[in-house]
Amino acid sequence: MSDEIETDVVSGTDEVTEETAEETAGPADETAEDSAPAEATGGDRVSRLEQEGDIAADYLEELLDIADLDGDLDIDVEADRAAVSIVGADLSQLVGRDGKVLEALQELTRLAVYRETGERSRLMLDVSGYRADKRTRLTQLGAETAAEVAASGTPVSLDPMSPFERKIVHDAVAAAGLRSESAGVEPRRYVVVLPA
Repeated sequence: MSDEIETDVVSGTDEVTEETAEETAGPADETAEDSAPAEATGGDRVSRLEQEGDIAADYLEELLDIADLDGDLDIDVEADRAAVSIVGADLSQLVGRDGKVLEALQELTRLAVYRETGERSRLMLDVSGYRADKRTRLTQLGAETAAEVAASGTPVSLDPMSPFERKIVHDAVAAAGLRSESAGVEPRRYVVVLPA
C-alpha cells in the first residue's frame, strides 16, 4: 500500500513539473517533444489524441448525467493536444470561482484518460467558453503590457496567475517582440514583462 501512495505522490509532482515546463516551453522545446521516440507522429498522433477526446467525452457525459446537468460536448484536437468543451445553458458550477472547479474537473478527466490508455494526457477542458474568453483577455493583457513596457522601457510585473494563464501571456509578449519571465513561488507565480 505504501508503494501505491508513493507512486501517486510522484505522479502529482510530475504533473506540476509538466505544467511548469509547458509554461516556459518555446518552439525548440515543442520540436524536441514531438521527435521523442516514445511519441507517435503524424496520423497516429492525431488518432491517439482523438481517442483521448472520446474517452474524456464518455467520462464527462457520465458525470453530467450523475449531476443531472444538461450540456453538449465538442471534441477537437488543438495545438497538439485533445480539447473537449462542454457547452450548455448554466454550467457555472462546473467552472467555479476563478476556474478552480474547472481545473479540478480537467485533472479528473485527464486521470480517466490515463486509466484507459496508460499514457498521461495534456487534454484541455473548457466549460461554457470560460477558457476561450480567458485566453482572449490574457492575450490582450499581454499585448497591452508589452506595448506599455516598450514605450516606457521599464519592466512590469503582473498579478499572480496559473501556469495556463502565464503561458498565454508569455506567448502574447513574445508575439509583440519582447521578453517575459515568471517569478515568485506557486501558487503566487507571476509574469514579469521585460524591455527588449
